[in-house]
Amino acid sequence: MTTRRRFLTTVAGVASAALLTAGVTTAAAEPSEVAHHNSPKPTVVLLHGAFADGSSWNGVTQRLQRDGYKVVVPAVPLRSIAGDTAYLSGVLSGIPGPKVLVGHSYGGALVSQLAGTAGVKSLVYVAAFIPQAGETLGGLNSKYPGSQIGPDTTNTITYPGGADLVMKPESFRQVFALGLPRSEAAVLGASQRPVAAAVFGEPIAKTAPAGLPKYAVVATGDHAIPPAAERYMAQRAHATTVELDGPHLIAVSHPEKVTQVIERAAR
Repeated sequence: MTTRRRFLTTVAGVASAALLTAGVTTAAAEPSEVAHHNSPKPTVVLLHGAFADGSSWNGVTQRLQRDGYKVVVPAVPLRSIAGDTAYLSGVLSGIPGPKVLVGHSYGGALVSQLAGTAGVKSLVYVAAFIPQAGETLGGLNSKYPGSQIGPDTTNTITYPGGADLVMKPESFRQVFALGLPRSEAAVLGASQRPVAAAVFGEPIAKTAPAGLPKYAVVATGDHAIPPAAERYMAQRAHATTVELDGPHLIAVSHPEKVTQVIERAAR
């Protein structure tokens, strides 16, 4: 009888432990947590800047896709802030679900204008302008010394109705890509997209919503937008800021670290 009682006591203890374990497991799998785990990753939309094209995001795109993100890298027209915003609004309207907007350089101004688009959950500025309503990119770029963009480093392309700016081939590496191999910088310079000169004097229409999470990468070796200007704009926007030692094309020189910032914003 004593042996039988011990056996029954042991069985009862094991059963109780199993029930407790089941209770813990059930508590850990709350519906909200299951929904979060099963929710799709946001689409990452990468906007290139002036004097560049979508290929400047290649290293970042490859890493994001490797990590399971859908990535869209539209061709930014570089015609006007208002016109480019209208065009990209159409692009975003065709992307379902949550979105993270990432802008490099001039692309940062477009990110701010598009921030109120449905589904946008966070913004990332990579060596970028973070303007407020009423400001101009030219004014922000001249607020601090250090930018080497000017008549000595650019050529003007005139055409009926307007003028474009393009970086001189001999200036591209110094201003945009210092530290990259000369051969790589030469290819990037050859494939650059001209930008309408008028965009630098065009007033910004909107300030990005204050409540939207923002992240900023400051390129400490930037010769296009002064690093001091990038810090100023990031602090003013209350952006979570990461500083990287590299050129204006920081996503080309440090794609892994830039991807980490974007994925942090996506989470």
